[in-house]
Amino acid sequence: MQFTSPMPAKHVAALVGLFLFFFLELGAAPARGGSGAQGAHPSAAPATAGAATADIAQIPGSAAQSSAQATPDKPERNVTAYTLPPELYAKARNFSKIRYRLYLIDFVWSVLALLFILRCRLAPKFRDVAERFQNRFLQAVIFVSAILIAIDVLQLPPAAYGHWLSRAYGLSVQGWESWARDWAVGELLACALGILLVWILYALIRRSPRRWWFYFWLATLPILMFILFISPWVIDPLFYKFEPLQAGHADLAGKLEQVVQRGGMNIPLERMYEMNASSKVNVLNAYVTGFGASKRVVVWDTTITKMNTPQIAAVFGHEMGHYVLHHIPKGVAFFALLLLVFSYVAWWTSGKIIQGRSGGLGIRGEGDWASLPLLLLVLTLLSFLASPIINGFTRNQEHQADLYALEVTHGLTPDSGQVAAQMFQILGEVDLSDPDPPALARFWLYSHPPIGERVDFAVHYDPWGDGQSPQFVK
Repeated sequence: MQFTSPMPAKHVAALVGLFLFFFLELGAAPARGGSGAQGAHPSAAPATAGAATADIAQIPGSAAQSSAQATPDKPERNVTAYTLPPELYAKARNFSKIRYRLYLIDFVWSVLALLFILRCRLAPKFRDVAERFQNRFLQAVIFVSAILIAIDVLQLPPAAYGHWLSRAYGLSVQGWESWARDWAVGELLACALGILLVWILYALIRRSPRRWWFYFWLATLPILMFILFISPWVIDPLFYKFEPLQAGHADLAGKLEQVVQRGGMNIPLERMYEMNASSKVNVLNAYVTGFGASKRVVVWDTTITKMNTPQIAAVFGHEMGHYVLHHIPKGVAFFALLLLVFSYVAWWTSGKIIQGRSGGLGIRGEGDWASLPLLLLVLTLLSFLASPIINGFTRNQEHQADLYALEVTHGLTPDSGQVAAQMFQILGEVDLSDPDPPALARFWLYSHPPIGERVDFAVHYDPWGDGQSPQFVK
């Protein structure tokens, strides 16, 4: 499903378009304050960085005390639909409405921040300082660091409010000092990646003014795949601690190994980990990340605390489905293609604007460092407009993973459909999932099917009882 990025710098995601959105939303998952595991909230704002793993959660910065904490293997009530008691229903609805508004506020704030930087000519000022040095890479270090930090400082208010909101609703347990540390670490990561990408970008603009958008697209692909590969080892541990799952939960690891064998995959026990999400959030989650030698399965300690073993197996089956169904390479291809389109539109649009208003903005030309905020502005607008396409694509993948989980756990857990429905019910309660999301919000914001739809599907999906063949696990 989906994770939030460890990097709060939205401009980095905008710069490399939705490829970074995919990478950081689906793969560098554990980094920032966590996300709920229900898929009932809207996805992150359009300019937010994203990833290339898959988790069962959906929206950044949420976590909540479960209204009914589960004890491992205790009987659960029968679930036929996603329902909440009146008080929790009102709380979930109110929280969701605020999150919808915050999405729009965050987008508008991001646009205004970039317009402010353009209007005040901050980029030309930073460029002039950087150009006191002859070395182009050193110029990139100075200019990119200054402009990215300036943008993120301007965007701190909505980011801080989002964290305050999570704390106010009992969703986050992360203190402000820890939150500020994560923000600072994210800035360092964003600057490091941004410096490299911007240096490559402007080298290509100077060398090929009419084709740089294509060459830059080619250049970003291996870089971002490399980041995806090293993320479980290098980036994720900067934000959370990981321990071998078998060390503290041998029985659970054994059950998950059965699911792996049923799905025909090869995920050794030594690649299953527990993450101490409870140090910052209360939400539940699990995910798969990396590829090749870095591929691993991660289960949050909050999930282990609040779900029983069959329910965790259902969560795990969903995550495994993303790998078995090749969602990561398909997603990479989808977002890479989208990035190519974005790069071309950004080249064409920014070129027209610079030709008409370069003097008023203090930009000398497309190869000028100072044109970067303009490129980011164009890409931010494109990302917002493309949100329905992006979320429609990911919703389809998430539904397929739900279906796969039902099939791969069939026979391994009693009544896999009911277990999955119980799992989604718990996730919805913990993450305050909207029980009645507006159609527009679902279309524009939801990267996962609403929790009510997922419960309904889990309850009614039964090809075995109807004498039909399962779709994925025969």
